Amino acid sequence: MANQKTILVTGGCGFIGSHFVRHWLKRHPDFRVVNLDKLTYSGNPKNLEDVAQNKNYIFIKSSIADNEKVAAVFKKYKPDYLVNFAAETHVDRSVHEGAKPFLDANIYGAYALLEAIKEYGLEKAVFVSTDEVYGSLPLKSKNKFTEKTQYAPRSPYSASKAAGDLLCHAYYSTWKLPVIVTHCSNNYGTHQYPEKLIPFFTLRALKNKSLPLYGKGENIRDWIHVLDHVEGIEHALLKGMAGEVYNMGGDDERPNIAIARAILDILKKPRSLITFVADRPGHDQRYAIGHSKITRELGWMPRRSFDKMLPYTVKWYIDNPRWTKSIRGEITRVNSHIK
Repeated sequence: MANQKTILVTGGCGFIGSHFVRHWLKRHPDFRVVNLDKLTYSGNPKNLEDVAQNKNYIFIKSSIADNEKVAAVFKKYKPDYLVNFAAETHVDRSVHEGAKPFLDANIYGAYALLEAIKEYGLEKAVFVSTDEVYGSLPLKSKNKFTEKTQYAPRSPYSASKAAGDLLCHAYYSTWKLPVIVTHCSNNYGTHQYPEKLIPFFTLRALKNKSLPLYGKGENIRDWIHVLDHVEGIEHALLKGMAGEVYNMGGDDERPNIAIARAILDILKKPRSLITFVADRPGHDQRYAIGHSKITRELGWMPRRSFDKMLPYTVKWYIDNPRWTKSIRGEITRVNSHIK
């Protein structure tokens, strides 16, 4: 198609990335979507099997840390936009299995993409980050992270994401690259790799296995539905200003034990399945992130209720055993946990 615009999505076979690809193809049928994904353990092609035959969808298997491959993709497809989801994301893995994969993907990968943008140019790019770069809030605090909050990462994962963010800011300041960084709270929804809390507990409860909670299960997280998040990223990409940071929270804080109880109640399983295990080293107490800036400037705010969407999410994992069986890689830690 003559003059067809192209968006490059990195990490598009992952949980959030696949929802974004599907959303973009539906909302912007005139665009070509190029999905660059290394297909690590949590990157699942079945997340996008419903769009695999779409004439506007192209998949390329590669790491974002492969400078030559990334440069070749930019040279061939000349993307107008970029959204970077590609990352190593799980705190437990960064703590217990080593930090190097996180440094490779989250720092060097960001560098490779920024170098390609500097060399070949594009209209705008969004680098998707996390609220964890801001550190931890006290359990009884009423404060929320804002775009002005000082970085204070407390795990190898969050430190690697913070470094990638700072590279984006540096490339904007030095070369005026049209990059935006977004931070978001805990996502939930369908197609999420079950090392994360909701699918992990759902699939264990279905087998009447224990639901292990760190400490006393009092750690608090702010939850946002993945579709709200991808809509926020779309707003940032199309309406946001280069060099800016936009935070997206779900306005729905809950202690982890409340999530476990809610899942058991939905499945009509006994709460006695909840067990408590030794706390994770450096476990952040509370995350809460505001969205006043993106609401005020770009008109986005979360629309989906956790109480309404959690039962739907749990049911999806029950109704899609074929997807569950397609998961590659072993979930090795019994106390695998959110973020």
